Amino acid sequence: MKSWTRRDIIKNSLAMGATVAVGMGFMNVHQTQVSCIRPPGALDEEEFLSTCIRCGRCASACPNHCITSFTEKSGKQFSLKPGRGQDGTPVVFPRMQSCNLCTGDRGDFLRCTEACPSGALQLVRKTPEEIQEKVSMGTAVVDTNLCHSYNGRSCGVCIRACPFHGKALRADIMETPVLNPDYCVGCGLCERSCIRYPQAIFVKPREA
Repeated sequence: MKSWTRRDIIKNSLAMGATVAVGMGFMNVHQTQVSCIRPPGALDEEEFLSTCIRCGRCASACPNHCITSFTEKSGKQFSLKPGRGQDGTPVVFPRMQSCNLCTGDRGDFLRCTEACPSGALQLVRKTPEEIQEKVSMGTAVVDTNLCHSYNGRSCGVCIRACPFHGKALRADIMETPVLNPDYCVGCGLCERSCIRYPQAIFVKPREA
C-alpha cells in the first residue's frame, strides 16, 4: 500500500478542489436559466401557456428532433425555474439537441410553426430575414473562463456552427467567439457543438 506524503495530500486536495469548482461552474451556468427555451415563433410566455394545447404536433414535425415535452424531471435536470402550467408544453434543450432552423428541409416554413394548430407558435417562413425578425428562443452567452479560445487554445467550433456566422457570432483573435445579441435567435447550435464540458457557450432563455 502506498504511504501518502504531505505533498501527495496537497496535490490530491487541489485536484478535488478543481473538480468541485468545475462542477459549481456548471451549476451556475444553468442556474442563470429562468424560463424554458421554446421552439421558434413562440408567443410571449404567458400567452404561449394559455394558447398551447400540448398536442405534441410541433415535436412530431421537427426534422431535427429537438423539441420535447416539458416534465418536472427534465426541469430539475436542467435547473429550470418551475412555473405553473408548463407540464406538457414544448421545450428545447440545446445541449441534448439544438434547433437547426430546418436547414436542408425543402419546406417553405419552419416545420414546427407550420404544424402548430393553436397559434402558440406563429408561422415563420424559412428565410434568414423572417427568422431574424420572428424567432427569439433566447440569447447565447459565452463563459470566457471556460472557453478554450479565451484560454490560449484556439477552437472556433461554435462560430462555425452558427447559422448567422459573422453576425450573431464572429471570430476574434485566437477564434474567440464574440456575440452580437441583436442577431442571435437562440437556436442553440453553438451550445450543442461546444466541445467543452461543461459547455463554454449556452443559450439563456428569453425572460418570461
